[in-house]
Amino acid sequence: MPMTRAAVIAGLGGAVPPAVVTNDDLADRFDTSDAWIRERTGIGARHVSAPGTPTSDLAVDAAARAMRSAGATSVDAVVLATTTPDRRCPATAPLVASRLGLGPVPAYDISAVCAGFIYALANAAGMIAAGLADRVLVIGADTFSSILDPTDRATTAIFGDGAGAVVLRAGSPDELGALGPFDLGSDGSGADLITIMSGGSHDPDGVDRYFQMSGKSVFRHAVERMTQSARTVLGKTDWADPTPDLLVAHQANLRILHAVADQLDLDRGRCAVHLDRVGNTSAASIPLALADAAPTPGAKVLLTAFGGGLAWGSCALRWPSIEPQ
Repeated sequence: MPMTRAAVIAGLGGAVPPAVVTNDDLADRFDTSDAWIRERTGIGARHVSAPGTPTSDLAVDAAARAMRSAGATSVDAVVLATTTPDRRCPATAPLVASRLGLGPVPAYDISAVCAGFIYALANAAGMIAAGLADRVLVIGADTFSSILDPTDRATTAIFGDGAGAVVLRAGSPDELGALGPFDLGSDGSGADLITIMSGGSHDPDGVDRYFQMSGKSVFRHAVERMTQSARTVLGKTDWADPTPDLLVAHQANLRILHAVADQLDLDRGRCAVHLDRVGNTSAASIPLALADAAPTPGAKVLLTAFGGGLAWGSCALRWPSIEPQ
């Protein structure tokens, strides 16, 4: 019988725009303070792109770094998770592939908001397992500053811009870096909890063109869904001790990260925390947090995310020996 193929992480890269907006900067614009924002979110600063800067700029930067990390000059496909594509049509991934000089490879976008990177990983892993590709570039990139209401203190304080990427290669399930198991889920009855009401076919000419989020409901759903999904994945691993060494959850809010860790009976010190310096970077948050945490080779790593849709997902792996860029 042929060997079972698995997707293995071979390279990792991240990128954020150079401009930093601190909590003190926001205090000059809104009725708020550094202490107020930190207490409620754990965020101290966020990186913001210059107006008019496309998401593809960040995606190309992070992707090039991931390819250098992997020592790769080519891939067989590109999957981009984003909520802020350069245009409504066409997808941004083909442009990113072109700018990277990757030739006529298949390239497409995935829209699952903050859960997008996990969805993209699962999609790319399926391509590799099916033999459709031997190497896939997976990117999570968002310029959320372009869809935020500049007068809304709540969302402006939370979100930042950024991109993260991994190169996956075909390998065996017992290798360090092999992805899986996965768990994915969604609940469309909560579509209005995280949304942009106008601009789509439902309301193409409406005035509600900014991102909206129902904070209290989202908090409850995020903790519940990420905890359930993480438990499902941990129950499917072959780890002798199912306790992960590192929890890399979507970097939405420090209180959410700690609540998920508590529900999993995991020491909060095992949570990767990157949001204090970059805010919530949506689809980019997990790869950026991974690059920042730089796990030890062999470490048991649990990824979990929750976002609009509602959509959520988790994945487990043992960390490979790579140098993030």
